[in-house]
Amino acid sequence: MHKKLGTIMSQKKLIELEARIGYKFNDLEHLRNAVTHRSFANEHRNLQIKDNERLEFLGDAILDLIISKYLFDKYPSMPEGDLSKIRASIVCEGSLAKTARLMELGSYILLGKGEEMTGGRTRNSILADAFEAVTGSIFVDGQFEDVVAFLTATLIKNVDHLSVDALYTDFKTILQENIQRESLQPLHYEVVDEKGPDHDKDFYVAVYHGEACLGKGVGKSKKEAEQRAAQTALKALEK
Repeated sequence: MHKKLGTIMSQKKLIELEARIGYKFNDLEHLRNAVTHRSFANEHRNLQIKDNERLEFLGDAILDLIISKYLFDKYPSMPEGDLSKIRASIVCEGSLAKTARLMELGSYILLGKGEEMTGGRTRNSILADAFEAVTGSIFVDGQFEDVVAFLTATLIKNVDHLSVDALYTDFKTILQENIQRESLQPLHYEVVDEKGPDHDKDFYVAVYHGEACLGKGVGKSKKEAEQRAAQTALKALEK
């Protein structure tokens, strides 16, 4: 085994992770690279190791392609706009992090001391990025079919049984991630009106980014109204 690789992570640990992934690497350095957070690489510059951000970039693109093909085949009559929304819900940060947790990927990520102390091993963003990087590492190490098999056994398996309505539900997460690509200012939701008797009340909610109202929604609960507001905002942003 590569001397540098053995210094950073034991071969036994990497083989354990291989088993969880369900793919045998030709070069374990690709797998080690996939679970190396930039905080660890920065703290160990003497080892001259790469972080996983380039593999994450590659994995993100491959995920979009494979999930697009999966949805294209599964829903032959669904229009492009709906396919895009469902794909966004499958490859969103929360969905990828959930899949990473099921694989126990967090216990294998190499983190710097600061990230370790602040709970980075369980943070959605770090888990989702690592999942994307693992996807990219399989593509670099093997064949496209290997990546399809990995995603079919993990991410797709976790969503394949869900109804279309269930796949549509987390509009708030999708909206948050879209906004965060451009701005650090958080979204906030406000109940702007309530109508009807207590046993059958409708809640009216607006979602704001700063002073700007992005969308409004109504529902039988505040949570439902927030989701409807986020859905309206996403439609407006698409236009």
